[in-house]
Amino acid sequence: MRDSATTDRRGFLGAVGVATALAVAGRFRLPGEAAIAPRARNVVLVHGLYADGSSWTNVIGPLLAAGLHVTSVQNPLTTLAESVAATLRALAAEQGPTVLAGHSWSGTIVSEAGDDPKVSALVYVAARAPDAGEDFVALAKTFPSPPASAGVVTTDGFAQLSEAAFFNDFANGVAPATARVLYAVQASNVATLTSEKTTVAAWRSKPSWYAVSKQDRTINPDLQRFLAKRMNATTIEVDSGHLSLVSHPKEIAGLILAAAGIAP
Repeated sequence: MRDSATTDRRGFLGAVGVATALAVAGRFRLPGEAAIAPRARNVVLVHGLYADGSSWTNVIGPLLAAGLHVTSVQNPLTTLAESVAATLRALAAEQGPTVLAGHSWSGTIVSEAGDDPKVSALVYVAARAPDAGEDFVALAKTFPSPPASAGVVTTDGFAQLSEAAFFNDFANGVAPATARVLYAVQASNVATLTSEKTTVAAWRSKPSWYAVSKQDRTINPDLQRFLAKRMNATTIEVDSGHLSLVSHPKEIAGLILAAAGIAP
């Protein structure tokens, strides 16, 4: 039987090997030294605006196959506090180190809830990554406005994307039949939600990974690159629209597995 020190050493070296191999293959940009996270047992996934927890379906299968326990949070999209609370409830149910991953606006939740001691690593998928107290709307305006912004429709204080904006700018690159299903389950959000500010930035103290969507028409890809560089994240660039978790699940699952200390 191997002692724990041997196991930990081999696990560490294995994680280093995964990061190095992926860098050589050109999949990762390593700003300085690659982040190394402890071996995780669980993954908690959080969806963003104009979606629900089913948006992670294509990614969940590979994570389960790797032996991880996976939970996809049904984000209420009402207030930041209530959205963070839903994520913290999911984290409280996990046993052991947990990767927290968020898509799109839910990167805001990851930045806030990721401070939880159970969280071993953070993964941002074409996501916001605000600093503590930062006016993210103002930051985003320093980059060219993405096309989807013009398609936000607000009714009685709740926002959704128009059908044209959803298919052309939010789900670009997704198979039409799949996009129609995603449009049918589109969740509405309180319109003021996007202007709320975080109180912490978990990425300042937790190892972080980021997937940039190169063809994104919802969050400017250059803004994503800025955020990834600012947090010194281990970064991949995916040739996809905003919904890379739907159209390129292999790449996104691989990034999450790397954050979990598992070879993709």
